[in-house]
Amino acid sequence: MKIKYIVCLIGLVLLGSCDDFLEEEPLSELGSEQFFSEPDHAYSAVNSLYRTGAPSLTDGGVYSGTPLMLGAYMSGFFTNEYAGQELHVSNTQQLTLNGDNIGTYLQDRWRELYLGISRANNAIKNIPETPDLSETEKNQLLAEAKFFRAFAYYYLVRWFGPVPLTTEPYESLDNLYLERSPIADVYALIEADLTEALEQGNLPKVSMVDNGKRVTAGAVATLLADVYLTMSGNPLNADRYADAAAVAQDIINGEYGSYALVQHDEVAGEVDFENSAYNKIRKSDASATEHIYIKEYDPEIGTAVYARYSYPVALASEVLYDITNGAYQPSDQFLDFYDPTNDLRAQERQFFHSTFVPDGQTFETAPFVWHDDTAIFETANSGKDFAVYGYADVLLIAAEAIARSSGVNADAVDYLTQVRSRAYWTTDPATLSGELSGLGTDAFVEEVWKERHRELVFEFRNWFDIVRTGQFPVSDAPGSISFVSAVGHTTEQGKQIEQKHMLLPLPGPELQRNPSLGSDNNGY
Repeated sequence: MKIKYIVCLIGLVLLGSCDDFLEEEPLSELGSEQFFSEPDHAYSAVNSLYRTGAPSLTDGGVYSGTPLMLGAYMSGFFTNEYAGQELHVSNTQQLTLNGDNIGTYLQDRWRELYLGISRANNAIKNIPETPDLSETEKNQLLAEAKFFRAFAYYYLVRWFGPVPLTTEPYESLDNLYLERSPIADVYALIEADLTEALEQGNLPKVSMVDNGKRVTAGAVATLLADVYLTMSGNPLNADRYADAAAVAQDIINGEYGSYALVQHDEVAGEVDFENSAYNKIRKSDASATEHIYIKEYDPEIGTAVYARYSYPVALASEVLYDITNGAYQPSDQFLDFYDPTNDLRAQERQFFHSTFVPDGQTFETAPFVWHDDTAIFETANSGKDFAVYGYADVLLIAAEAIARSSGVNADAVDYLTQVRSRAYWTTDPATLSGELSGLGTDAFVEEVWKERHRELVFEFRNWFDIVRTGQFPVSDAPGSISFVSAVGHTTEQGKQIEQKHMLLPLPGPELQRNPSLGSDNNGY
C-alpha cells in the first residue's frame, strides 16, 4: 500500500481509516482504548507519521525554502532570493539569529517534531494491544513508529542539544513541562529505537520504492549508521565509528536489500549527458536501487515545492508556475568545491544550471536536480519524491567510519572511489583508487568530507557535517578544498562563527511556555 498521505490524518493526532471517517464517533469523545480497537486504527496512527515530525522538515513554501535549508543558510554558502522578507533566512545568514527574531519559525519546527514524537508514542503504546493485528503486523508497525520517533529526536538533538525526552503519550495534564535531558540520553533513546526496529521489526529487506513507499530495514539501518557517525563527532564524541562501519557495510553487502549507484548511459563510448546518472535520477520519481529513504509526494494530493526552486524569480514568466524562487542558490565559493573541468556534477544541467534552454537566457546558478520538466512546462504541479537518504550516503559513511576505526583499507578506498568515479567520469577509477590508497587516516577522511559536501548537497548534510567535524570547508581554487576550524571562521557573508552557532537557539515562545527548560539558551 503506497503512503498517499491519507489527507484526513494530517491535522489530527488520532483518527480511523479514511473510509470509516464519517462513521466514527466524534474525536472529542473517542479515547485511545476505543481508537485502537481494530487494525485500520493502528495503520492510520502509523501512516500519519509519514507526514509529521521529521518528514515535515522537507516541506516548505516557495518564499521560505524548507526547514532543512536552515543550516545551508548559516554556512553562508547558500542564499534565498527572498531573504529580505524571510527573517529566518536573513538572520541565519548573518548569524544574528536568536530565540526571538526567528523564535516563531523555530517554534514551528519544535512543534512539528514533538507532534511526530507524540503520535509515535501513542502508536508505540497502543499497537501491541490492538485486536486482530497479527504479530508480524504489530512488529512492523512498531518498527515504523520507532523509526519516526528516533528520526524526530535526531533532528531535535542536532539542532538544539539537550531537549525534553518523553516516550509516553500525553493522557493527562500532569508532567506537561519537562526539563531538558542530556544529549547522551537523547542519543541512547534514538539508538534503542532504531536497533529494536531493525532487530525486532521484521521489516522488508527491499527498497522503499518496491515496498509501497513504506519504511524498510534498509532505511532504518541507514539512519542508524548516520546516527553512529554523528555520535562519534561533536558534541558527544562517543567514538561509535566501528558501529557506523558495521551497519553501513551490512547495507553495502546486501543484508538489508540490494542497493547500488545509478550509472551513466553511454553513446559511442561517451557519457550521454542527458542521460547521466544524475539526470536519470532527476527524471525518475525515485530510484529503486539508489534511494533508500524517500519522502513521497503526489501531484494530486501533496505536491513538492522543489521544482519552483530550480529557477530564479526572474524566470517565472517563462514557466507555468506563477512564481519561482532561487531559495537554494549556491555561492561562487561553494561552486568552486567542484572541479569545473573534470567533475560531471559541475557541468551545466547536471547538479546545477544557469541557462534557460528554450531561449538561452542566463541566470544565477540554481539546482537542476529539482528541475521537473512536466511541472515546469506543462502542469505547474510536481509530484517528484524527495531523496532523504541514498546509497552514496551509505558509501561515504562506511568509508569514513572504516578509516577511523580500522584504517584506510581496501574497502574504505573502494567505497569512496565508487562515489568519486561516477563524478569524475573521464578519469580511470583505478587512478582515483590509487590516489586514495596511499593516504593516511586524517588525509583520507578529509577526502571523504570533501565528497560529502559535494555529493550530498541536496540532502542538506552541509551544516550538520560542519558541526559534527568542527571543520569548515574552504575553496583554495576551483576543485580544491581545505578545512579550517569552524569556530572563528568568517563566512562569505562576512560573519564570524561562534561556538554558540553549533546549536540553534531555543524558541523564545517555548521558553516562555515551559519554564522547566531553564534560562540557558545555548549561549544566545
